[in-house]
Amino acid sequence: MADVGHDAIKAFWADDADEVFSAEAAPVAVDGDVAVVRVEVRYGEPLRQEYRDLWLLRFAPDGRVAEFEEWAYWPGKPYSATGES
Repeated sequence: MADVGHDAIKAFWADDADEVFSAEAAPVAVDGDVAVVRVEVRYGEPLRQEYRDLWLLRFAPDGRVAEFEEWAYWPGKPYSATGES
């Protein structure tokens, strides 16, 4: 059985434990228990890969994220899965 929840997150990050990266995040909008966050991540030194995300978050009453949706964008990459721009 595959890891789920916190165990899945820990396993995902353990795979990249030696990876050099930086990340910056800034809220774009907040409305009640929903937030949109812009994220920029850069991998490698020297830089070899970067991507930008918009995260759509809905928070539970206890403050933890109840729902997470990620909209990724890779600068310089095609917009479609087929490789066509």
